[in-house]
Amino acid sequence: MHFKLIIAFVEDNKTDEIMEAAREAGATGCTVINNARGEGLKENKTFFGLTLASQRDVILLLVEQHLSRHILEHIGDVGKFDEKPGTGIAVLIDVEDAVGVIHQCEELNEIVGENL
Repeated sequence: MHFKLIIAFVEDNKTDEIMEAAREAGATGCTVINNARGEGLKENKTFFGLTLASQRDVILLLVEQHLSRHILEHIGDVGKFDEKPGTGIAVLIDVEDAVGVIHQCEELNEIVGENL
């Protein structure tokens, strides 16, 4: 079984919504890294040295390759990444190998088999 890694950088108030959308699209789990910071085209505003930007979360999703594009597009739609600047971004990366996912492979075989 081949996997891809989706890395999504989202506003912390959208994390649960994005995780739910990923599950709806076929993801079997994720890892969330809280309290990341980022900056886009425009520099973040500050007030007496304190940044006024909202916190970000990083969501890591190890997904089966046949489901990866669908999951990526679905979380992008739900998060409105292309509609409103600063809401989040997601990238898809090839994974050469993975361990610790045997328990998910059986479930993924059924899901992927149905979708192919």
